[in-house]
Amino acid sequence: MPGLSLTEEERMLQSTVRDFVDREVAPRASESDQKEEFSWETWQGMAALGLTGIGIDEKYGGGGSGSGTYRQVALVAEEIARGDAAASVNLLAHLSLGTTTIYKFGNEEQKQRLIPSLAAGKGIAAWALTEPGGGSDAAALKTTATLRDGTYFLNGSKMFITNADLAESIVVFATQDASQGYRGISAFVVDRNAPGLQVNPLHGKMGMRASSTDEIVFQDTPVPAHNLLGEEGRGFNYAMDILDSSRIIIAAQCLGIGQAALEAAVRYAQQRETFGKPIAQHQAIQFMLADMATEVHAARIATRHAAILKDGGESFLSEASMAKLLASEMCVNVSSKCIQIHGGIGYFRETGVERIFRDARVTTIYEGTSEIQRLVIARQVLAQYPL
Repeated sequence: MPGLSLTEEERMLQSTVRDFVDREVAPRASESDQKEEFSWETWQGMAALGLTGIGIDEKYGGGGSGSGTYRQVALVAEEIARGDAAASVNLLAHLSLGTTTIYKFGNEEQKQRLIPSLAAGKGIAAWALTEPGGGSDAAALKTTATLRDGTYFLNGSKMFITNADLAESIVVFATQDASQGYRGISAFVVDRNAPGLQVNPLHGKMGMRASSTDEIVFQDTPVPAHNLLGEEGRGFNYAMDILDSSRIIIAAQCLGIGQAALEAAVRYAQQRETFGKPIAQHQAIQFMLADMATEVHAARIATRHAAILKDGGESFLSEASMAKLLASEMCVNVSSKCIQIHGGIGYFRETGVERIFRDARVTTIYEGTSEIQRLVIARQVLAQYPL
């Protein structure tokens, strides 16, 4: 099994993305946040680096199967989030959710038809599972798919969907038979311009404001049979498979947020003076910085270990949930400490740390709340140690 230290290839990838983030992504983050605007400049920069198709086989326009381990995708997620967490949301919803679902469960014709544009970043993918009344109960879908004369017709709505108003392809989960529970759910690829599809942008978010978040409404929206992903009735299994893996990447995103907060706190503590010396020389501040650094380090080890297990084909379900739980709660805690170290000025927009705090808060909610992660972990532990 590979070690926790980065390989030379991984260090080069990290350095390349970090330079890009410091040069192009971070300087735009504040303005994009204030305007609640998706940054096409940042997206195009990520696409030019091949990040929109990392892990996708080169025959579908990606970077090649050898250049996209989960460890590498996690490194990319961390570095992008360090500069702009919202930009990382846009990328991860496109890559780890939408594109990866098609790549993993689509047939050859679907991959050839849909993925090249997505991998190149010319098109954007969205992933629509969450519904207004569903939340964590992903099996209780109300959106229906009815097959008539070789075409599926979707009716219902989805909520809090990233990239929906920008996407050319939306992976949608809908039930064909509610009486079958999760066994009645199937997965489809819906064209953004399909008749009867309405996308309503959602504004007023606390954080991640430069990511696009939308409601989707389906009114007899036709989906051709050739856009069914995989087998009928297997959609829930596909969604859970994707979410299990994506937790690793979300944990990495949280690392980037936590790292940004730590770096901002260290810089400020070395510059700000009270009682005739930098506050970094006060023991109370040193203790906070030490706790922050320790939490970031622990979350990074957990995340990297989960990625190693995933890449090695080993069981990783519990470790991925542990990493997501630890990293998401870490970044909320560390970003809060960052504001505390900044004092009153940290509460204002000009420092940028209030944005980091706002962005951090949602990470304990999306792609499996902290409570859901604890349930997953507890079930694994109880199964491991039966009476």
